[in-house]
Amino acid sequence: MTTFDDRERAFETKFARDEEMAFRVTARRNRLLGQWAAAKMKLTPEETDAYAKAVVQADFEEAGDGDVIRKLVGDLTAAGVATDEATVRKALDELTVEARRQLIEAR
Repeated sequence: MTTFDDRERAFETKFARDEEMAFRVTARRNRLLGQWAAAKMKLTPEETDAYAKAVVQADFEEAGDGDVIRKLVGDLTAAGVATDEATVRKALDELTVEARRQLIEAR
């Protein structure tokens, strides 16, 4: 093996780790976001757990955060909670930081 091959393998390994971490942060963030919305809708603990899982699953519908945001705005509005897309996006940004912090601390 040459130094170039070793360096290439190191970059590939780092890329794979970074992608895995990004996926885990997004999944954790979506779970936290589901819990945040469930609290606003005053769901029971069992309903909160199920709803958080549903939010995580909603993210697989399309690329990006649009699917999750639409779900949350729709569900919150249907539950009679006054909200808008900007509020949900703000929570999404804040919970992204929290999810990353939780995953780093868990290492």
